[in-house]
Amino acid sequence: MQPVSFQGTPGAYSDLACRTAFPGRPTLPCATFEEAIGAVHDGTAAFAMLPCENSLVGRVPDIHALLPGSGLSIVGEHFQRIEHCLLGVPGAAIADVERIHSHAVALGQVRGVIRELGAQPVIQADTAGAAHMVARWARPADAAIASALAAEIHGLVVLRANVEDAAHNTTRFYIAAAAPSVPPPETPGLITTFIFAVRNVPAALYKALGGFATNGVNMTKLESYMVGGAFTATEFMCDVEGHPEQTALRLALEELAFFSREIRILGVYRRASFRES
Repeated sequence: MQPVSFQGTPGAYSDLACRTAFPGRPTLPCATFEEAIGAVHDGTAAFAMLPCENSLVGRVPDIHALLPGSGLSIVGEHFQRIEHCLLGVPGAAIADVERIHSHAVALGQVRGVIRELGAQPVIQADTAGAAHMVARWARPADAAIASALAAEIHGLVVLRANVEDAAHNTTRFYIAAAAPSVPPPETPGLITTFIFAVRNVPAALYKALGGFATNGVNMTKLESYMVGGAFTATEFMCDVEGHPEQTALRLALEELAFFSREIRILGVYRRASFRES
């Protein structure tokens, strides 16, 4: 069975997302997003699990830059709850902890426990890597902020679970494959992701988006980003509900095309059940 590739080391939250979305399928850690995408291109992996946004820190810029030109298609989405755990070596107690190691973003999400313990936060490259280092050092004074999966993989113990400051901390992932897998138009609960660039005319964006409103298409995401290093060249990435062959979305895309110089659909896929909750 081909694995699911992800950027990070074993036990990372992206690894956990792969295992949750594809139970029983092996995972393939990659040093970079480019390597995770490349593994799908060369057939080493069946899918790539690519984080696109987090409920606390916003979008993942690398993915917005890489995905449109990757040649991959979005075939699904996955929402992974980020449950930070304080991990220590076997036999350690919370009172022993003097230094807490993790990624800078993760440390910023657990300020409460850092303050409570009076510990020194130490920035590392990633959460799972911090767990690996703490396991290698085997010092009770050093702890890591990472997933319970990282504790299992690296032989650590959970000193305290769910130490994150915000209970809603969730990361959304695009699941990408080498070829599209488009559900039939009549399938309920679909999301279409596409990019577009408006023509350089007054009120082009306002007019381009008007078709979604007049046709009753719900837009769940709209983000802009610069391309090619030019401050005047802006593209937009958009998620909308529906299938491009459904009448409402088809008409909205036709109106968008009139005011755009490029439209490219990146994927049509079923929305995750997480959205219902």
